[in-house]
Amino acid sequence: MPNRRGREGSYFLIESKALPHVFFKVIEAKRFMENGECRSVQEAAERAGISRSAFYKYKDSVFDYDTPDGAKKITFAFNLEDLPGLLSSVLNVIAQSGANVLTITQTIPINGVANITMTVAPAGSDAGAMFETLERSRGVRSLKILARS
Repeated sequence: MPNRRGREGSYFLIESKALPHVFFKVIEAKRFMENGECRSVQEAAERAGISRSAFYKYKDSVFDYDTPDGAKKITFAFNLEDLPGLLSSVLNVIAQSGANVLTITQTIPINGVANITMTVAPAGSDAGAMFETLERSRGVRSLKILARS
């Protein structure tokens, strides 16, 4: 629900020293899973020193902006209404932001909604503006960042 501090789903860039310690632990647990060091969420959460519930509460909202290898890829998932030209419009927003689309996977629309997973290489540091534009686009039911690498 929107509030006066920002719209729901808004993105903010916050200096790390202002964040609760649990956010760093969630990022650490996500790295354990991504690197294959841990095979389950339980194992990754325990190793990072947090509960599974803390991991699940923040896993889809907390991301590391600086990656160790300097890579700049973002994988996200959409739920798009089955409207002619909608995917083309989404791709146009991405292109206008200067991002490069690396992969697209789309399901057949079911009940008027198609699921799309996409990996992009954003140009510069303005990925937040691109996501906000996409979230506001007609026919975009949801947009969620799955991974940054």
